[in-house]
Amino acid sequence: MEEINLIIAKNLKAFRESKKLSLEKVAELTGVSKTMIGQIERGESSPTITTIWKIANGLKISFTSLINSPQPDTKVVLRSDIQLLSEDNGKYRVYPYFPFEDDKRFEVYSVEIEKGGFLSADSHGEGTEEFLTVFDGELTVRVNNIEYTVRSGDSIRFKADRPHNYHNSGKTLTRLSMVIYYPV
Repeated sequence: MEEINLIIAKNLKAFRESKKLSLEKVAELTGVSKTMIGQIERGESSPTITTIWKIANGLKISFTSLINSPQPDTKVVLRSDIQLLSEDNGKYRVYPYFPFEDDKRFEVYSVEIEKGGFLSADSHGEGTEEFLTVFDGELTVRVNNIEYTVRSGDSIRFKADRPHNYHNSGKTLTRLSMVIYYPV
């Protein structure tokens, strides 16, 4: 996990400096304290997925631009090479396969959620959409206080520019693909 903390530290600091933002301004934009931003930039903190999302949303950048090193033009992505991120005591696991690129405007994840696993997500940037396809199990997605159940073989698309959450409401492990699209 140390390696990913260093990547996040480098990416956050590089972005902040390229935009000439102070630690105070980043804290104001993201809702994450100045102290925490400083600790993350120095690699002294292991931010949660929720904290990384707050920073990404506040700075209007992609999640993967904070967690991944720049990628070559062509690369086979092996699951064993992916930096696993988890929440809900390991019940919600995210594998970021394809990071955001300015000319592509999307990122792709593989997600595994154990029975009963849950993640509450803040709203992403305006116009952002998510596309989920469930391959195994069952997923309940809550958007605008409406719950949608998506089963194996089914997909859902929704506006992710509002709070939403994911819950494995089934009896087995849920596996899904997540594509997040960021508008121009």
